[in-house]
Parts: sequence; structure tokens; C-alpha cells
Amino acid sequence: QVRLVESGGGLVQPGGSLELSCAASGNLFGLKAMGWYYQAPGKLRELAASISSTGIPTYADSVKGRFTISRDSAKNTVYLTMKNLKPEDTAVYYCFARLSTSLGDFWGQGTQVTVSS
Repeated sequence: QVRLVESGGGLVQPGGSLELSCAASGNLFGLKAMGWYYQAPGKLRELAASISSTGIPTYADSVKGRFTISRDSAKNTVYLTMKNLKPEDTAVYYCFARLSTSLGDFWGQGTQVTVSS
């Protein structure tokens, strides 16, 4: 079983910055990728960014140039540094972990990010 614990959400003004973190624990054998999805009210959950076990990042077009995903492999932790935040970034952000040994992804509990003046 894999457990993901997120932190770092909150309220920020447009143009501001936030950093989310997600610490993974448990049986992480076969870890392929970790990352973040976001879900705005009334909308589907969408990928914001992910990073592979070899360190290759992937970004949604909507966050390219503003968000940076990074990882600390020793701590099994991924970070999402979000800059120049916009009101449309407001959503619940969910951390996920994808393992080659599992049929489905593991998910965190979600953390709210609100961008508002």
C-alpha cells in the first residue's frame, strides 16, 4: 500500500506563488511517476505536471513556464512550485503515484489552492 501526504495549499493573490509537496510512503517498488492533477469545481480532474522515475517532467500547456515539478528521491517527495498564479488555477490539487506493479494510481487527499484578490 502507498500513502501520499500533501501539504502547501492555501490562498494567494493573482501573480503570487505557492509550493506544494507530496511525501510518499509504503511499498514504492516499481514507482514509475509521481505528480499532480487539479480539479476545479464542476470540471474534470486534469494533469498539471508529472515527473518520471528518471526525472523527466511533463506539464500541461496551461501551466508551462509557470509551474515547476521537482523531486527528492531520497525522501520520496515531489514538489510543485507554482508561480504567477492565476484565478483559473484555483482548484483542489491531488498528488498521485504510479507504479508498474499496480493497476491503478494512488492518490493523496487533495489540497486546496485558491487564487483570489
